[in-house]
Amino acid sequence: MDFTFSEEQQAAVEAARAVFTPVAPDGVPSPALTSGPVADDFDRALWTKTADADLLSLLIAPEHGGAGLDAIALCLVLREAAKVLARIPLLEHIAATAAVQAHGSDELRQALLPDAGRGALVLTVASAGRTGHDGADLAVTARRPPETEGGGWVLDGAQTAVPWAFDADRIIVPAHTPDGATVLALLPGPSTDLPGLHLAEQISTTGERLAELHLDGARLTPHDIIDSPAAWPLLHDLLTTGTCAQALGLGEAVLKMTSDYTSKREQFGHPIATFQAVAVQAADRYIDLRAMEATLWQAAWRLSSAAPGPLPLAADVAVAKTWASDGVRRVVQTAQHLHGGFGADTDYPLHRYHAWAKHLELSLGPAAAHEETLGDLLASHPLG
Repeated sequence: MDFTFSEEQQAAVEAARAVFTPVAPDGVPSPALTSGPVADDFDRALWTKTADADLLSLLIAPEHGGAGLDAIALCLVLREAAKVLARIPLLEHIAATAAVQAHGSDELRQALLPDAGRGALVLTVASAGRTGHDGADLAVTARRPPETEGGGWVLDGAQTAVPWAFDADRIIVPAHTPDGATVLALLPGPSTDLPGLHLAEQISTTGERLAELHLDGARLTPHDIIDSPAAWPLLHDLLTTGTCAQALGLGEAVLKMTSDYTSKREQFGHPIATFQAVAVQAADRYIDLRAMEATLWQAAWRLSSAAPGPLPLAADVAVAKTWASDGVRRVVQTAQHLHGGFGADTDYPLHRYHAWAKHLELSLGPAAAHEETLGDLLASHPLG
């Protein structure tokens, strides 16, 4: 398979590197040293630079001011952002624009996409479900009361661990209807004081501010609902594949950090990188990263091209999640081991990468669950 990137995709990578390379991952307080979130807001200055580089409009069609690129370009940009632990809602925002672009009404696209592409409107997504272990589309109900009761849509339920919710202008929430369909509800941000919407603060393993979102009879107009049955699967696959890209970028940064350290740290008059035990562990983690990369591009390519295959797209996504979840954990654990006590120093950025890696691992879910999903797909789609 040819994994050569197009000129447009390569241009997106170059723009991302120009924006994210100067970012210092150790410029944020350590989660271990704060009693609350590491910051009250995301990095607005970095957000502005990202918007100025036209990276927020990657998946928006040209008629709405975007580049009209695909999931591969998104993953390439997320990979660069994750290398420096960029504190912006990049994945959630761009994935949300893709769902609106593909399945929103003309009115909704006109209202949201131009401002979202410029960064003037911040979008995020609730995708963890009620507990983090159940389907996000099952955690909230959406019903249409009769016109005599006000019409529109009424939402009830809860979502946990919603990223950047306190700072977003719109929160996209999947919800199931009485007939079993899934819709996307575009809630206004907390600044609007929508009746029936409440956010409770949560703190992630990274020290970032999350929200537990509660809906109690919150009412939306039909214009704030995307009722296409394909909208949530697209959004979910983009979020999942994008998280795998973040895990890859983080892992690559950590392995480079480990390589630099072991090349300089000496024992018995020699750099510890020359010791066989150290070299073998580093080589194993390099293999993990290459497997994470190959499975990521396979999933992103299937998602971008909608190309048919012997198995559904869900199989490629499950394989990518298996490698990303296990791989990012192994990379940071090996890095901590090879750094010794230095890796736990809060003045050194490795502990922040470890915290972000754990957050990504938990977001992706256990590899065993994805292997079970893959097994079920193989059983229901026999090959040959």
